[in-house]
Amino acid sequence: MRLLVDTRWVGKDGIGRFCREIINRLPDFESLPAGPARLSMLDPFWLSYTISRCRPQVFFSPGFNPPLYSSRPFMFTIHDLIHLDIPEEGSPTKRLYYRSIVKPAVKRASRILTVSNYSRQRILEWADVSEEKVTVVGNGISPDFTPEGGRPAMSKPYLLFVGNAKPHKNLQRLLTAYARCGSCHDVDLILCAPRDNLISSWVDELDLGRKVHITGLLDDPELSGYYRGAVALLFPTLYEGFGMPALEAMACGAPVLSSAATSLPEVTGDAALVIDPLDIESITAGIERLIDDSDLRGDLRLRGLKRAKLFSWDATAGVVRGVIEEVADSSD
Repeated sequence: MRLLVDTRWVGKDGIGRFCREIINRLPDFESLPAGPARLSMLDPFWLSYTISRCRPQVFFSPGFNPPLYSSRPFMFTIHDLIHLDIPEEGSPTKRLYYRSIVKPAVKRASRILTVSNYSRQRILEWADVSEEKVTVVGNGISPDFTPEGGRPAMSKPYLLFVGNAKPHKNLQRLLTAYARCGSCHDVDLILCAPRDNLISSWVDELDLGRKVHITGLLDDPELSGYYRGAVALLFPTLYEGFGMPALEAMACGAPVLSSAATSLPEVTGDAALVIDPLDIESITAGIERLIDDSDLRGDLRLRGLKRAKLFSWDATAGVVRGVIEEVADSSD
């Protein structure tokens, strides 16, 4: 089988990691030749031309960039519809791209992959396609994320947040909830997030400069250490296509405080303390419970370790390979 893959997605973000882990487990394939930046105005046209010239049996993108047209079978991956579902996170240009490029391509594609049942249902509703068109492949967990290994040298116990300042991550509410937490006097908050002025301004407004520490972006070995040493991961997200930080924390043995928004129940199951992400008092109460109740933390730790074993990149890649083979067989 001649398989052409868009490997330009490899990177450190969620889609980049998905791409790297999947292509590392695919049989022989060809990477796209050098071309324009993915998601640029030229990209859909260049993909169409390149697929026509290379004539693969199947073209596969681990991201959400389809060709404008294709004479060959193709499949691509929509991890979520956050640019449409959260208006603050989608520019007019991005919404136009989804409406004029992605949505028509969903109907033309041989298959669409996604990472959760929640995202699958949203894609089915949005694109109005048959249920057979969209396949859930899930996500896996890197070998770096285990309960055994190093931890950062910290002078105080700490809670952990992994994310950024985008509205759906709900960091501003989390900081407010932490500032109101009566049990947090001797427990710091570590933000594994980019160092940017917006986050710093929130921290300063709440007078948390001595208790909140921003690490910047970390690679997997460093990040796993922060998970291992944390009192708990705080993940009061408003929207996720999957929710990798929750899975990574569970795999490292960290108790998880989480919302039940969108895809999160699929990831955490019964292994997280669930709060209302829109209610600051609910978030504060959840933080205090985790700090004060060691039995609860121990129970969540065991549940999380068990839950994390349900996810693996080998399993995800196996589903992806199966779909590619089905598409190839149907094109013969």
